[in-house]
Amino acid sequence: MDDGGRVRWSRGVWPSAPGSRVTRLELFYDLVFVFAFIRVTTLTAETPTARGLVQCLIVLALLWWAWTGFAVVGNVVRTDQGVLPFLTFATTAAAFVFTLAMSQAFRDQPGDLSGPLVFAVCYFAVRASQVAIFGWLARGDPELRRHFLLVAGRGLLVGVLVLAAALLPQSLTTDTGEISLRLTLWIVALAVEYGAGLLLRGSGWTVLSAGHWAERHALIVLVALGETIIALGLGGGIDTESPLTWRVVVAALLAVAVVSSWWWAYFDTMALAMEQVLHRTRNRLARALLARDAYTYLHLLLVAGPVLFALGLKGLIGGRSTPGGELPVFDLAVLYGGAATYLVGLAALGWRVLRLVRWPTLAAVAGLALLAPVAARLPAVTALALLTGIMLVATVVQTWVDTPLRREVRETAWAEQVAAEAEQSEWRRRHL
Repeated sequence: MDDGGRVRWSRGVWPSAPGSRVTRLELFYDLVFVFAFIRVTTLTAETPTARGLVQCLIVLALLWWAWTGFAVVGNVVRTDQGVLPFLTFATTAAAFVFTLAMSQAFRDQPGDLSGPLVFAVCYFAVRASQVAIFGWLARGDPELRRHFLLVAGRGLLVGVLVLAAALLPQSLTTDTGEISLRLTLWIVALAVEYGAGLLLRGSGWTVLSAGHWAERHALIVLVALGETIIALGLGGGIDTESPLTWRVVVAALLAVAVVSSWWWAYFDTMALAMEQVLHRTRNRLARALLARDAYTYLHLLLVAGPVLFALGLKGLIGGRSTPGGELPVFDLAVLYGGAATYLVGLAALGWRVLRLVRWPTLAAVAGLALLAPVAARLPAVTALALLTGIMLVATVVQTWVDTPLRREVRETAWAEQVAAEAEQSEWRRRHL
């Protein structure tokens, strides 16, 4: 990597550029994660227990790390040029099989293949392919090569842990102990993945295109919000054989209102403001740290929140309630906890990127925590209505508080869009 942060051209690999945007091939890769998020929700809904929730969060964290590694690759090189499309297809296939093996990730079931082993090998293959790309780029660059050696060492340690999780517990303990030991090893592997990312402090890596990086993460947030809508449609109360009831219709409208408020809270101003701050951060290390903190780490909350909320919706729409009509504790916890997780992510982003205390959002988190015990004694749809009210009020008040910031950010974004469209139109007029 040269002093300007540009990757030198290598045979078969084309460097990215400061003005690059998300490619269609990256969107193709994201299709696997649409399926993966749905599968995480569906499998956890089948085992609504504390252990099932822990397994859900572990798998979600693994999925996120696999996704964000490819986002880093797409920011450094052009994934739709040279040999990269073929490597992307292979990575997509491995990620898809990794998703298929989720149901047996922690306990092997009778069959032709070992589920935990397939799960571990496919995850390792996805991460290894991403590390291999950086190894190819690191040739001839001492700083990048040192960074690569650290990343490769981390990858080797994680590989040992995930393979141990797949192979060792079967001969060491009982069925219950086997699952617990696998969970422990996967948690340690996650601690290594995420902890090393913090310790490296962005050395040897830069964000070439702030626009690509921001757009890439905005699109995966959109995928997570879409997964909530899909989970709503696939709920047990909505199918071709069941009659449509007012309960289902009202619950559907309330859930769509919640997701819409989340879209507004992120995309109307926050996403634009974060991208503009990332553009204005010129120092290479400062930009890398901002990208890591705000996007690689904090955006996980914006993905986990909708997935947990969708899990609660499946229980609500599917009719999994007590004789009095209340939601079970598990469904209520993930429903309200998912909403709170999303809001905490927004508040954390506001502080890390904009240095603003978003008090309406934090007040909504406190409201969810205080009213959750009340909601536990209410009918399921009423509990959802209470949550929806909190979301809508928080969104309206936060938008009102952000009025000066919103005006400035959106005017800047509009001017950039108009200028880019004019430049593209002129180029097409001359060359096409």
